[in-house]
Amino acid sequence: MESIRKFCRSYHEFGFLEIMLARGLRNCNPLNIRKGRDQWQGQADRQTDSAFVVFKSMAWGWRAAFKLLTRTYYHKYRLYTIRMIIQKWAPPHENNTEAYISNVSRLTGIPPDEPIGIPMESPARWMMLAAAMAIQENGTSDLDYFALLQGWTLSREECGER
Repeated sequence: MESIRKFCRSYHEFGFLEIMLARGLRNCNPLNIRKGRDQWQGQADRQTDSAFVVFKSMAWGWRAAFKLLTRTYYHKYRLYTIRMIIQKWAPPHENNTEAYISNVSRLTGIPPDEPIGIPMESPARWMMLAAAMAIQENGTSDLDYFALLQGWTLSREECGER
């Protein structure tokens, strides 16, 4: 066991272990939020990925994900089912959208066309949605669920910033 730890530590020191991690986990960006004109709260000073935002910690990445899902997708665009959200999040010209919808529905137990609920009244359903989307985005269920909870809490704070 100690030899495995040394092996992983030496690989990490040279950056090889990071390359093996899924991009969203490496960037502390579990839903692979693309770079845009917005400066996210919790965004890392050093942006090492040319396409996706890099966050300081996984909690900040989850916060951004929840801000997008609840404030932008739910409140602004009025998207309130798994199908509606994922059709915008992962459009067919970039993804196998139907497979994405099917996997997220299966993982959450929420039918694709059933309303998820109002975020403040159904936080568990929104957290399940985000976790299932992260599993789909990163190809692993080995997520930091404590950071997910921290991200939800951070996203609910009224700070007036992204």
